[in-house]
Amino acid sequence: MSFDIKNYLTPPVLLILFLLIISLMFIFPVLNMIVLGAILAYGIRPVAFKIQSKLKYSSISTILAMVVVLIPLILLVAYVSFELYNFVNVLLASNFSLDVDRAISQLSAYLPLDTVAMDSNIDSTITQVGNFLLNHSANVLGKFANITLDLFILIFSVFYFVRDGDRCFNFIRDFVPSEYGEFFDNTVESVKDVLKSIFYGHVLTSVIIGIFGCIGYYLLGYPFGIFLGVITGILQLIPIFGPWPVYWALFFMDVFSGNYPRAVVVLIFGLFLSTVDMYIRPALSSHYAEIHPLILLIGFLSGPLVYGLVGFVVGPLILAVTYTVLDSYRKEFLISEG
Repeated sequence: MSFDIKNYLTPPVLLILFLLIISLMFIFPVLNMIVLGAILAYGIRPVAFKIQSKLKYSSISTILAMVVVLIPLILLVAYVSFELYNFVNVLLASNFSLDVDRAISQLSAYLPLDTVAMDSNIDSTITQVGNFLLNHSANVLGKFANITLDLFILIFSVFYFVRDGDRCFNFIRDFVPSEYGEFFDNTVESVKDVLKSIFYGHVLTSVIIGIFGCIGYYLLGYPFGIFLGVITGILQLIPIFGPWPVYWALFFMDVFSGNYPRAVVVLIFGLFLSTVDMYIRPALSSHYAEIHPLILLIGFLSGPLVYGLVGFVVGPLILAVTYTVLDSYRKEFLISEG
């Protein structure tokens, strides 16, 4: 049976391909927000359905569900920004630099350190970091209009995907040939399992580690204990980081300030957080989908390079979904036919 591409590239098909390419060119700059909106909508839809069972109005139920789910996220971002601002002010107003100088002087008594050169390097590094932060802040302010547009598209994407997600799915499903219908349905179910695996295996693990961090750092007497716990939970979302940057930074700060007992305790507590992650994450995610850690790691690292901050969510999801689709095709057509 010969394959003739002319039988498929009919004028309607060519018109559709042309319009799809043009449309993709328009939406590509905001495609990350649309994809993120679809992801958030998947998590919000169950809440919207429960509210709709009481109110019977889909639009109102969707708005209330978005408020219930998104407002805590917005408050979390606001809290982190506010506490980070206070933390920097307290650090600049404290005698931290003097403590560092004193610690270097103490170390120089035991090690052959050039304190003058080290002080110069520290001052130069602090200046460079400060200039970088100022320049980055200026760039962020300069892109405020783009950020506002992205948020606008994100909010409306979430709203319409929550309210009309079934219609969107059925619209796409109608284009699938009948002989591939089962493969399409199985792929959709696999994608849902991937979403559940990422949420329960990574997001929920980060929440648990963050709560442990808040309790531990607060009991150890750190002035920003709850904030440090929140940062620990956020870093837990990034596989290459995890909680170690926080507890190692606290360890060295306690060593510099001479609080050696707390330095030892916070290091042990941090190692406990890292160990707990190895048990919680597989236990939660294995119930839904088995995704190789390398796939998620590459997604977390490459996602921000393509989509910015949103890439931390979109990157691993796209790679995990791609792997799931390929695996579903392999099982459906290649293995079964072989």
